[in-house]
Amino acid sequence: MVFIDGRYSPDQSAIGALPAGVTVDGLAAVLAANPATVQPHLTTHAGKEASPVAERNGNPFTALNTGYIEDGAAIIVPDNVDTEVAVNVFYISTAATPDAVTQPRTLVVAGKHSKVTVTENYLAAGDGAYFTNAVTEVALAANANVDHYKVQRESYEAYHMAAMYVHAGRDSHFASHSITLGGAISRNTIAAQLDDENIECTLNGLYLGQGRQLIDNHTCIEHAKPNCNSYEIYKGIVDDKARAVFNGRIHVWADAQKTDALQTNRTLLLSDDARINTKPELEIYADDVRCTHGATVGQLDEKSIFYLRSRGIDKTRARAILTYAFACEAIANIAFEPVRATIEQVLVEKFRH
Repeated sequence: MVFIDGRYSPDQSAIGALPAGVTVDGLAAVLAANPATVQPHLTTHAGKEASPVAERNGNPFTALNTGYIEDGAAIIVPDNVDTEVAVNVFYISTAATPDAVTQPRTLVVAGKHSKVTVTENYLAAGDGAYFTNAVTEVALAANANVDHYKVQRESYEAYHMAAMYVHAGRDSHFASHSITLGGAISRNTIAAQLDDENIECTLNGLYLGQGRQLIDNHTCIEHAKPNCNSYEIYKGIVDDKARAVFNGRIHVWADAQKTDALQTNRTLLLSDDARINTKPELEIYADDVRCTHGATVGQLDEKSIFYLRSRGIDKTRARAILTYAFACEAIANIAFEPVRATIEQVLVEKFRH
């Protein structure tokens, strides 16, 4: 699915054969032709009413997007679709007009016993300043499986604000990998509510900051019911005078016994002027849980650099090899091969010298 400046472009999209009952279309078209398909979920999972802990004061950018919903991707997979559905969504900004604004809305609904893979790609057709304000809502019914990937490669002059809201049902599995590369200022907010038992939620991320970029990642996983697992690993590489923020919260409600949660943020600073503000949080009201969290901030290991140099590799190349290896650890668990191959190629180009 291809969107140009926030509008669905069927001529540039390629929708192949779909299993019976599956909807993959522009949100505006679905709202016009069959609104009942999306109305039970659209705007239902986003905002402070749906996620009071993650957004106690609400998210003004989500409200702005909701107020100006025009188009986006609607991906609806009904119950018992055992054939995996993979949808690649490309939001392309042309910056054809000065200070352009796009507000795409992505809605993913996975019915009972269904499986779907969704990639969100945010790209720039050229340089220039513009504003992307994106909201994604994901709803999983019982035993649903959703693999989600977000790759943000906006212009280095652009502003990117994004929020994703996940509502997971019993025995469901949700995994998201967020890759942030572009944007002058970018912010990713994820709120996942595990609202039944035996749910597994994975949130992984990789962010690369350079120049004077500012990259924010804010996550909240709400364990509302017992016997749920969540795993969260974010890794960052910050260079030059770039700034990064990681604020992750795991909130375990009083009834959520037998919770198993892991949260980690690891950041590599490549210059003396690079900065990271990291704050992993645990907010626990149950007493039979296993929850861990941690953060590390450091620079490249001088002993490793010395080892490579002793093998005839110059210092610049040695630093590039070690940085590439650090980044590759974050994408090793990406199961969707096209996304993994794309990011690997981007990293190779970035750290070639």
